[in-house]
Amino acid sequence: MKSVTVVALILSMAVLAGCAGNPSSPIADQCRNGVAAAYKQLDFDKAKGFDGTVEYTKAASLLGAAKIQGEFGKYADCIEKVHRAREYMARIGN
Repeated sequence: MKSVTVVALILSMAVLAGCAGNPSSPIADQCRNGVAAAYKQLDFDKAKGFDGTVEYTKAASLLGAAKIQGEFGKYADCIEKVHRAREYMARIGN
């Protein structure tokens, strides 16, 4: 019984590994570059003193989630969160 559980666990891990996106694809690069650029903008906004605003907090949370999704190969979701974060950052200071 224990060996069946181990085999099932190994098979499920293999399936999950196969579901991860290609880390060298253009969409993966877009995710990584988008997250990096948005974090730079967020740091700039923090330096200007906007780090206590609701928009800043929402943007920071979305960027954290985007980075995690990028690490799990969910590049389309990563890019979508980066776009949403940048919308919040555009509202900062307006």
